[in-house]
Amino acid sequence: MQHEGLPKTGKRRTVSFPASLVPLLRPLVHDREPDELLFTTTRGLSLRSHNWRTREFSPAVDAAGIKIDGLTPHKLRHTAASLAISAGADVKVVQQMLGHTDAAMTLNVYGHLFPDRLDEVADVLDLRRRDVLRKRAA
Repeated sequence: MQHEGLPKTGKRRTVSFPASLVPLLRPLVHDREPDELLFTTTRGLSLRSHNWRTREFSPAVDAAGIKIDGLTPHKLRHTAASLAISAGADVKVVQQMLGHTDAAMTLNVYGHLFPDRLDEVADVLDLRRRDVLRKRAA
């Protein structure tokens, strides 16, 4: 059974994506009605969770030549979160991206991926301290 409406958090959210995907997505949205489904099965029907992976996802992975055993949409979600963290996204951004209700949940799942930045913070504090001392001496 398909569910249309708000996500399980009960709140609307914005899903951002890289600008480089705009040329790929533009033909898909051209001349569509605002309430028309964008992603459908190869037959043009709405996606159903019980057969989408078998009929759509797995063949798309094969067609793309991706050779990763056990690849699932959920693993792609984890990969997206990992890539965002490695790109410097803070925990609140990753929380919003994934639709987690709070940052604690994000940290519980992905906390080990956030870099140890204590030295970086100490260096910035040191620079700011020197700037203040320099300004006072001037």
